[in-house]
Amino acid sequence: MLYFLLIALLFLVSLAGIILSKNLIRKVMALNMLNSAVIILFIFFGSLRGTHAPILVAGETDIVDPTPQALMLTAIVVGICITALALAFIYKLHHRYGTTELPEIERQVHWDD
Repeated sequence: MLYFLLIALLFLVSLAGIILSKNLIRKVMALNMLNSAVIILFIFFGSLRGTHAPILVAGETDIVDPTPQALMLTAIVVGICITALALAFIYKLHHRYGTTELPEIERQVHWDD
């Protein structure tokens, strides 16, 4: 139960970081934390059933299901790609507006209109 509470705390802290932060780089870091919390949650629940590694050996019957682990490896790769794309967009925004603060960028966009 403690593990689940710690994962939920990590999820809520990262969600608050996404919502409350004004800096775009901090938002991307919070998004990475949120991705990590979801991955840890899936790995945690996937490890509750079974006690042995998913290696087929004669006589082993109580093995861990490898499907959540394989899916979370895919989620890690997708998370890295999203982070790279977001940081590239932030780089272009910084190059154009000279800041990574979202209110300042919005002010400059509305000033241009």
